[in-house]
Amino acid sequence: MLVPLIVACAMLMENMDATVITTSLPALAHDLGQNPITLKLALTSYVVGLGIFIPISGWTADRFGARRVFTAAITVFMAGSLCCALSDSLLGFVAARFLQGIGGAMMVPVGRIVIFRTIPKAELIRAIGYLTVPALLGPVIGPPLGGFITTYFHWRWIFLINIPISLVGLFLASRYLENWREDCGALDIAGFALSASGSALLMLGFALVGSGLAAAWIIVAMCAAGTGLLVGYWRHAQRAAQPLLDLRLLAIPTFRASVLGGSLFRIGLGAVPFLLPLALQEGMGRNAFSSGLVTCASALGAISMKAIAGPVLHRFGYRTVLLYNALFAGLAIASYGLFTMTTPLWLMLAVVLFGGLFPSLQFTSLNTIVYADIRDEQASRATSLASVVQQLSLGMGVTIAGVALQLSNAWQGHSHIEASDFWPAFLVIGLFSAASVFPTRRLPHNAGCALTAAPQDA
Repeated sequence: MLVPLIVACAMLMENMDATVITTSLPALAHDLGQNPITLKLALTSYVVGLGIFIPISGWTADRFGARRVFTAAITVFMAGSLCCALSDSLLGFVAARFLQGIGGAMMVPVGRIVIFRTIPKAELIRAIGYLTVPALLGPVIGPPLGGFITTYFHWRWIFLINIPISLVGLFLASRYLENWREDCGALDIAGFALSASGSALLMLGFALVGSGLAAAWIIVAMCAAGTGLLVGYWRHAQRAAQPLLDLRLLAIPTFRASVLGGSLFRIGLGAVPFLLPLALQEGMGRNAFSSGLVTCASALGAISMKAIAGPVLHRFGYRTVLLYNALFAGLAIASYGLFTMTTPLWLMLAVVLFGGLFPSLQFTSLNTIVYADIRDEQASRATSLASVVQQLSLGMGVTIAGVALQLSNAWQGHSHIEASDFWPAFLVIGLFSAASVFPTRRLPHNAGCALTAAPQDA
């Protein structure tokens, strides 16, 4: 089982890196001479890198070989980590995070391909079980680790610890992974150019709002150009025989509800790792370590829900769970805005821990019903489209939270970020998560019934 362990370690490194930075943003912003809200660009640029290159990860592995692409991805991720640690300007740091995103986009999807082609089917379930561990542990370990390093050492060590892990991964992958290759068709170059440039311009344009780093007309032009390019891709996808992202899959009701409803839900939830540590440190004066402990409580709640998600779906069905649980999750996220400087640490831990239960159940529901009516030959295309929308939604959540916080700060006339600036931002992102009920309410009552024919684990 060495192969899945190698891939699991790569996934753990990526998941930790995605969460470890959140508790370090205030200290990082201070060193770079920036407003902490501006650092949303660093989170957004990483997600943009993922969203651009995930769609071509499978084709690249088939064309050049899975081991070659996997080791190249680790190398790119390691180079991005080193550049992050050495960055001394906002532009350099944002570029380094984008480079990390490119490596991450190729590392985990290609690692999954390696597992499917290496592990016998009789052992596949056990092998996939190894991959769920880093997905659950990353959000638990990341925030307090980032807070500890920032509080007692320096934020640059957050990225330097990736170097030895990457070197070990490169050695093991080069020695134990086979360089599987498959026949692949031609890459949809036009589709890749349109989707990549469109999503990048739109996401970065939104992230620049309120940052003071670009003139208003430049931001408007970026957003308009990005929207135009994405519309161009939509038209291209209607004509192409094998589009990079097959939008025709959205005609399937369960897939459409999962992708559209999931995107709204992830906009809300994706903002929490950015907004909550910022509120605790900048608004309430807590250190990075304690804010990391509070933030990771949500992940502990998510792990607790894993054991009962399957039986809950079996008892109530997908439609009912997706509707009511989205409202509970939105309410839980909005409640974080009620924290004040006098709120005891134990109470914040309890609220965030309890609040982590609902997003976990929602993710289990969304991530399984997406395949409810997908045929085997559609699985890879469905995975690519769902993964891209998921990553871009998480990035958009950070952007929307940052804009809401800036507007709240300006509306209340504060010269610096204060605790009272955060409750409107938490309310906005909570409403986004709750709004996922609109796409999912159109599901038939028996949606996903084939998946709940018998009780199952989440």
